[in-house]
Amino acid sequence: MKDYAHALFSLASPVSEEEAAAMHPMSLAFVGDAVQSLFMRTAVAVADGGKTGAQHREVTRTVNAVAQAAASARISPAFTEREADVFRRARNCHIQTSAKHAERGEYRRASGLEAVFGYLFLTGQTERLARFLEMAAEEEKQC
Repeated sequence: MKDYAHALFSLASPVSEEEAAAMHPMSLAFVGDAVQSLFMRTAVAVADGGKTGAQHREVTRTVNAVAQAAASARISPAFTEREADVFRRARNCHIQTSAKHAERGEYRRASGLEAVFGYLFLTGQTERLARFLEMAAEEEKQC
């Protein structure tokens, strides 16, 4: 997966870490969800090339609130202080919606992880982003 991650996630004009950290946490989570989805869809399509229905099921095993919440427990010890702050702000944000198959706490932790993904993408930290995305994908395989 790592080979194409840097090219896939190269933002032409990254924002500063301060600008990204000042963004609304749910905006970061919005971007992070899309980043993780694109990463996993690309990985599955390149590795499999099979039917899109099967590919979709494979992607939704890792890109969902329950799997993201579980991944956050594994990845969060590696967070920098800034990433931990982004995670906490998103996790603690007043969220209007909820996931269909997740508890409220899982949904909040998933939003926190998505916000970290969004923060890393927007600041151009592609190596770190790829590492975390791979960790999130690996965790699901171990379950």
